[in-house]
Amino acid sequence: MRATLRWAHSDLRTHRGEALFLVLATAGVVASLLLAAALFGYATNPWQRVFTQARGAHVWIHTGPSAATDGLRSLDGVDSVAGPWPTASTTVTSRGARASVELRGTSEQPAVGRPLLLSGRWLDPTTPDGVVLESRLARTLVAEPGDTLAVPGAAHELTVLGIADSAEPRYSPGDRPGVVWALPSAVPDPSGQVVGLRLADPDDTDYAVQRAVTVLGAGAVSEVSTWQQARAEAQGDNRLLGQVLGLFGLGALVAAGFAVHGAIATRIRGHLRDISILKAIGFTPGQVVRIFLLQHIAYALLGATAAAALTQALGSLVPGRLGDAVGVWQGLPGHTVALFAVPAGAVLFIAAITGLAAWRAGRVPPVPVPRPVSPSGGRLSGAALRALGLRLPPALVLGWHKAFLTRRLRSLATVARLALPLLLIVVALSAWTTIDRFHSAPERTGLPTALTVHPDAALADASTRALLTRDPQVAAAYPGVEVAALVPGQTATIALRGYGTRQDPYPYTLAEGRPAHGPDEAVAGQGLLDLLDVGVGDWVRMTVGDQPQILHIVGRSIEPENAGRVISTSLDTLHENAPELGGPTLYQLRLTPGADPAAVAARLTSAGQGRLDVHTAVNPADGLSPLRGVVVAVIAVLALIGLIELLTVIGGTVRESERDLLALKAVGLSPRQITAITVTATACTTLTAAVVGTALGTPLAHWLIDAQGRSSGIGAGIAQSPPLPLLLLLGAAAVLGATALAALPAARASRRRLADTLSAVT
Repeated sequence: MRATLRWAHSDLRTHRGEALFLVLATAGVVASLLLAAALFGYATNPWQRVFTQARGAHVWIHTGPSAATDGLRSLDGVDSVAGPWPTASTTVTSRGARASVELRGTSEQPAVGRPLLLSGRWLDPTTPDGVVLESRLARTLVAEPGDTLAVPGAAHELTVLGIADSAEPRYSPGDRPGVVWALPSAVPDPSGQVVGLRLADPDDTDYAVQRAVTVLGAGAVSEVSTWQQARAEAQGDNRLLGQVLGLFGLGALVAAGFAVHGAIATRIRGHLRDISILKAIGFTPGQVVRIFLLQHIAYALLGATAAAALTQALGSLVPGRLGDAVGVWQGLPGHTVALFAVPAGAVLFIAAITGLAAWRAGRVPPVPVPRPVSPSGGRLSGAALRALGLRLPPALVLGWHKAFLTRRLRSLATVARLALPLLLIVVALSAWTTIDRFHSAPERTGLPTALTVHPDAALADASTRALLTRDPQVAAAYPGVEVAALVPGQTATIALRGYGTRQDPYPYTLAEGRPAHGPDEAVAGQGLLDLLDVGVGDWVRMTVGDQPQILHIVGRSIEPENAGRVISTSLDTLHENAPELGGPTLYQLRLTPGADPAAVAARLTSAGQGRLDVHTAVNPADGLSPLRGVVVAVIAVLALIGLIELLTVIGGTVRESERDLLALKAVGLSPRQITAITVTATACTTLTAAVVGTALGTPLAHWLIDAQGRSSGIGAGIAQSPPLPLLLLLGAAAVLGATALAALPAARASRRRLADTLSAVT
């Protein structure tokens, strides 16, 4: 054991930098995986907690005011029913903020779908105008218990009694109204009603929706939402951040494992004589293997322990969403298990990779095998001889020969190990560039308009258009209608939109097919195509109230809203098929380049004198701002792993140059030329790895980002490659860094005494 510790201590003193980088890389990998686990827990747990405590309904059905809902209680699989409660759509304002809401009349807290009070108190008959607000709606209105809400067109105001959490789909400006619980007397003229179904088996949600719509009648159902939709909306960008961190963490773990494998294999080749001496003095093959295994397990264990301790102690102090995620995650039941399982898994993986490499050390014979003094690559190839005949510098030719023709399999493995972190860096840069594209060119990512305006019903179309286009920074105003439609099979609702006219079509962002120009033509989002299992060119049938809508899908649009479950046509087509929908209910505004959407929205709100409800478009990239910090951290970890591999490559190349030193000096090469051979070999290997990493990383990044786009419903076609200058800069930095790192050890090796060289090759 004492000899083993002495060997490990001597090796550590010789390779201090490599050991430090291994510890730091392992710490970065484990920290990434722990943060990914925290984000997954943060994404899922808050909504699940609310749903469990509130005994949330698995299905919410909005119907007309006269729909008979008593038959829902007797449906198979329905455990209990919430409601029906009368509802009315209106708009409320508070402190300059304006929001569309659904007033829901209920006197007592229900047993199913019960709102969980965060502050204030529940409804009180002694305060007939008192209301309780859904928490996200309250944040938008900047409202607290005791505040009052104005209702345009109404003589009375609403008093906020409490703020509550709900497991239903949450308020989304311009997309989904917020829920306001009120006494039935505060909803004097209900326009609909809502009923919730809690199921015995949540997996039967689609079947339960189909049965419920059949009982109520398709014409009576205006909207259906399920617990899966509410959960997906609540998880939002947090789950995506967790997926990104987990993906890069696993990729970095594999890269780190390969880097460790290469480092050990190179070290074994450089210490064959020492290993043989160890065996000659009595070390067994198992002891030799354990020397390398325990040494690198100690590095991995130190890095993993440091990452776990820092994440536990300081993770919640990180500003922004990551800190919030860690704080919530630390209070979850599975936190302790993950805190030990993730580092242990990383250490075990590195131990397995280390064991495979260290096994070769156990096979080294106890009697050293003499090494050839001639260049290990053997005779020069015909291409190398021709290059020398053209009077190319011998250092460049021999360096290229050493990099690619000396032990080709080993060279290919080296290129592959070095290309892996570079490939992952290209993927990370692609993710960064894609997010930048959402911000810099939203019209190319499904957001051609910046503002959505909902006018009062009493405001005529011509007056609204004149009011909107009067602003100098409004380039175009597209009238539209958006309604909920039942899909075939009546298992879910989708968004049916009619935007723009045939003379002034809405500028959809198409990823496939063509725009909808003719009658009954439409474009659809990826989420709708997946939901209905259809594609571009198919006809689809849906129901709005009692009226069927049959549309021909001629294109696929990038749709960042409503999980892509959107089908869009022109306002002309929608009115031809359903004239009862009436005139436009909203306007999408395209602004002039450089216009500030918030400033334009403020001017329009002021000009409308309370008759316009203006919202800025929600950019999905707004919630991904923490991803920039994630990308920077991931690139730093991958750079460390690449540096470990570079040090391995340089060490192996220098040792091989020492063995070839006699032959190179015999043919008349100077120490400077011998140094240039090593530096050229390292630069050629790094350049090849950079080319391979970039060539494979760019299409891989496109595939991964588009796959995420498809799974989220936005659709493929959003991926953006990093700019060519940035990729060239990455490759140049890798090559120049490798050259700088190789120069000093190569120069030292080329000036070694001949006596030292003879001892190294015998």
